[in-house]
Amino acid sequence: MDRELSASTKQAQKRKRIWQLGIAVSFIAAAIFGFRSLITPSIAQSELRTATVEEGPVVATITASGIVVPEHEQVITSPIQARIEQVVHNTGEQVQPGDQILLLDRGYTQLAYDKLKDELEQSRHKSVQLNLNLEKKLNALASQLEIKRMRVKSLQAQLEDEQYLLKIGGGTQESVKQAELNLRIAQQELKQIEREIVTERQLLKADEQELRYTLAMQSHSIEELQRKMEQAEVRATQPGVITWVKNEIGSNVNAGDIIARLADLSSYRVQATISDAFASQISVGSSVVVRINDSNLRGSVASIKPTVENGIVTFFIALKEKAHQQLRPSLRVDVYVHTVAKPNTLRVKNGPYFRKASKPQVYVLRDGELIRRDAKIGVSNVDYVELETGVQPGDQVVISDLAEYQHLDKVKVK
Repeated sequence: MDRELSASTKQAQKRKRIWQLGIAVSFIAAAIFGFRSLITPSIAQSELRTATVEEGPVVATITASGIVVPEHEQVITSPIQARIEQVVHNTGEQVQPGDQILLLDRGYTQLAYDKLKDELEQSRHKSVQLNLNLEKKLNALASQLEIKRMRVKSLQAQLEDEQYLLKIGGGTQESVKQAELNLRIAQQELKQIEREIVTERQLLKADEQELRYTLAMQSHSIEELQRKMEQAEVRATQPGVITWVKNEIGSNVNAGDIIARLADLSSYRVQATISDAFASQISVGSSVVVRINDSNLRGSVASIKPTVENGIVTFFIALKEKAHQQLRPSLRVDVYVHTVAKPNTLRVKNGPYFRKASKPQVYVLRDGELIRRDAKIGVSNVDYVELETGVQPGDQVVISDLAEYQHLDKVKVK
């Protein structure tokens, strides 16, 4: 037979059930809290890079690649068609004016030089022969002229005699007419010889002038060849460093082929290249920053090549510090061409976040959390990014890569 439990026993059982229920609730709450902590995204503080929003200028740039080249470089070409006989100075060596760099074989040019000298002597001999022939011809004409003059005088006297005889009745009209005709013929022959003498003198003058031109041209050709043979001892005309030399002994070169380059390494410029998609944004005079390691050198676009090669535009940059200690020939550098300038705006240091961000938003660090904010990103350069909206001065903005978290409104920082 069952007995009714006492009040103290009931009270003890009630406290036991409450205690058991409390333990169960605590376990459930702990499990829920632990699960939430497992599914709530977080990021380690050590993985974050942040920057403070500040006010300041931002200049938009486009990036190009560049290479340092000497500002002044002399290109030395072969003066003649020849064979490289000797290399006196090689690439990288310092030379002074008059120092020999290469020696070219002058055999072929020497033959041409000797041939021209022979032709010049022939032309001079021809000039002497021409003068002698003309003198001979003029002497013959002069003799004929004297004979014709005497003939004219004789016929004039004969005409006078016939006229006198006709006057006294001892001659005939026909004889007078015949004497007049003979005189006119002789006079015409005399004039013909005089004209021939003038013509021969004019021909002599023309031939002499032509010969003078021929002699002058041949003399110039000889002088030019002589100068080229002297230049075959390829020498430096200014102090500098040889940046390239054709050092293949025995190889043939044509007149005008580049055989050496001589650079003045006291000043430099930058040759830059960029895609033709940005060609419209580059103009002569545009400000440029050239970055060498941690140094920024300022300059401007000095010239732009008019042609596009394989989708690439080439332009040259004049540096303000042309002799900076870090400048070296063929050194590759980063080039930033200024396009748009914002003199006073909200800015933050550039970083991986802005190079990979696919949405107009930023993450601000506040109270141990990263809070997503919609933000309008403006102009940028390699150093700074403009934030037109969504932030205030002093905000700590994440600039490290957050590509995995861009879909979240909040991220905890551990």
